[in-house]
Amino acid sequence: MLDLSRLRALHAVAVHGSVSAAADALGYTPSAVSQSITKLERETRTTLLERRGRGVALTDAAARLAATAQELLAMVERAETDLEERRGVPAGRLVIGAFASAARGLLPGALAGLSREYPSLDARLIEVDPHLSVGQVAQGVLDLTVTFEWDINPLPAPEGLERVWIGDDLCDLLVPAGHPLAGREGLRHRDLAHQRWICQPADTVCHDWLVRTLRAAGTEPDLAYQTAENHTQVALVAAGLGIALMPRLGRGPLPEGVVEVALDPVPVRRLFAYWRTGASRRPAITETVRHLRSVWPRRTG
Repeated sequence: MLDLSRLRALHAVAVHGSVSAAADALGYTPSAVSQSITKLERETRTTLLERRGRGVALTDAAARLAATAQELLAMVERAETDLEERRGVPAGRLVIGAFASAARGLLPGALAGLSREYPSLDARLIEVDPHLSVGQVAQGVLDLTVTFEWDINPLPAPEGLERVWIGDDLCDLLVPAGHPLAGREGLRHRDLAHQRWICQPADTVCHDWLVRTLRAAGTEPDLAYQTAENHTQVALVAAGLGIALMPRLGRGPLPEGVVEVALDPVPVRRLFAYWRTGASRRPAITETVRHLRSVWPRRTG
């Protein structure tokens, strides 16, 4: 009989593309994932991974087995949901994904509340790029994710998933103290022409939103500094190197030398929680969503 935990490891490698990424998602070491795959190869008498460059790739047989594993994991999830619903108390493992500023500014309060109220619930947190997290919920890698959408870049709603609105995260323009825009009120997008920008790297949601918004206002942004960490962006603004547009969630107090300036209209990103429709009856899902929504009005930046 095939071992479900080993099938889970193979499925994670198929979804994430590498042993190390699968290990991060599962909370294991890469060695443990490799050992699980090796044991699964012995069980099936089939080669599942093959070397390709510096990494590994699934064989055709492994890809078919990973698809079967996804079906089996979905069946197990339905059974676990039924049992948990009968008990009426959140329990078992719940793997939650969140983008960086939500993981810092929202999840700690929600997870602490869940831990106090439901000691039988083993909630796990994985920081995931918002581009990827919804797909990982659909694939069964995550049980629930917190992600966001901008007004001009709405998220798709894949079949088989449900979502609920968590809150609206307002954004401010951050400029160095003494900058010509500091102290201005009611700035419009067209007022931001000819500025040096500090922003997220290319191919991220925030980067794409900034570029599309400024181009729509008739200006091509000068993206001088591109860095993923919000705290790094703030430090670059404090050094007088440029301006940045930054959401408030998880931002923390601004250092001396950085000034907030309001834009009109105020840029907003909307936060949502996504989960699989089949898990909607699971108390762990409903209670996690409740805690996320209850923490939102009380969150600190």
